[in-house]
Amino acid sequence: MNAASPAASDVSATVPSTNESVLARLLALRRPLVMGILNVTPDSFSDGGAFLSPDDALAHAGQMITEGADIIDIGAESTRPSPSRVAVSAAEELRRLEFVVPAVVSMGRPVSIDTMKATVAAWALDCGAAIVNDVWGLQRDPEMAEVVARYRAPVIIMHNRDAADPGIDIMADIAAFFERSLAIAARAGIARDLIVLDPGIGFGKTAEQSMTAIARFDRLKAFGLPLLIGASRKRLINAIVPAAPDQRLGGSLAAHILAVERGAAIIRAHDVAATVQALRVMTAIEANA
Repeated sequence: MNAASPAASDVSATVPSTNESVLARLLALRRPLVMGILNVTPDSFSDGGAFLSPDDALAHAGQMITEGADIIDIGAESTRPSPSRVAVSAAEELRRLEFVVPAVVSMGRPVSIDTMKATVAAWALDCGAAIVNDVWGLQRDPEMAEVVARYRAPVIIMHNRDAADPGIDIMADIAAFFERSLAIAARAGIARDLIVLDPGIGFGKTAEQSMTAIARFDRLKAFGLPLLIGASRKRLINAIVPAAPDQRLGGSLAAHILAVERGAAIIRAHDVAATVQALRVMTAIEANA
């Protein structure tokens, strides 16, 4: 497939009328939601290149939907916190997404666009994506908050840092970051009920700080907003039990279940079937307490 890359979206384009209600509809299910990860990149830390082909990407999206994913999160630029990460242009990001996003949208599950770029977010929203997942919490691209507000889209605000600092109080840093992001969102006119918070496990944190963020996850409930956790295959697991990224399922499930017990509403995971099974078993057992 060699069609030209799509042009960046004009943010004044027609706004889909369903975005505002997507998050509310999902949360109304009153169970932990599973967001399946679809990396359309050659260099993701866990599955780089596996789904770079549009055909492979669509097959994987379909598989995750069959396995029970509530949301498909599509990203075309690796955001792994590593000095070797290669930044890509908006044009390249759009080229990787041009066939995948519209096709996955047509599968009927809500799609979130994992991007740091406002132009990419706007294009994806024009294609029918419903949620923006910004790993810099509206603080990297100055136009991102405006795009989110204009499209009335739910947004995931993730905590991030340029580098880890072992000496800081990570929970205080996360809280301060969220306060800044929420102020940006308020100035842009983003409704508070469209915001989800993500402490950014593994991003700008030592392994110990990531563990702290999970152990003290319930402190984030003070913001009164839905919470997302994404510990899937993260290096904190390797710090405890050395294992390659695709061998970290047990650690991923442990971290995610603990986070759900502490208030997580959405789990972002690579291994959808195992995550869905674990959450359903946990929920069933708790119902019989």
